[in-house]
Amino acid sequence: MKKEIHPAYSPSKVICACGNMVETGSTKKEMHVEICAACHPFFTGKSKFIDSAGRVEKFRQRYGKKE
Repeated sequence: MKKEIHPAYSPSKVICACGNMVETGSTKKEMHVEICAACHPFFTGKSKFIDSAGRVEKFRQRYGKKE
């Protein structure tokens, strides 16, 4: 690697809107994010599952498709 052309890599803090803070390494000292693994619906189990079977039936009724 060439000297003096790369940004300084140092420990940094990633702060979520929910208040969760994670320490990692980056070229920035501090980063603010809107959502993290602690508050994301997929990871917390609060996600809503779409009724895909109902959507398929609705499509078949609308367009007259049969199996």
